Amino acid sequence: MSEEANHREREHRQRVLKGATIITSIHNSEIPCVIRNQHTNGAELKVAADAIIPERFSLYVPVDGVAYESVMRWRRNDRVGVQFTGTGPKPRFHYG
Repeated sequence: MSEEANHREREHRQRVLKGATIITSIHNSEIPCVIRNQHTNGAELKVAADAIIPERFSLYVPVDGVAYESVMRWRRNDRVGVQFTGTGPKPRFHYG
């Protein structure tokens, strides 16, 4: 990606502070996280530095009432960049 395209992408990210949960397919385990910024196609998450994040997962955002199907694109310590590939309803097994 060119520097100009990267700059444009960063400008369009909306800075947010939303609580969210990474829901993995392994025994439906949940990993708490915070969305730091979000745009139409993805988001930047803050997670525990030692959290094991799978390549693909559902990101449930209670304030949106949506589970975003997500693919991890990058990780730096406690920051994770994800791309959204679709959406779904609140997972029925999630108690939040």
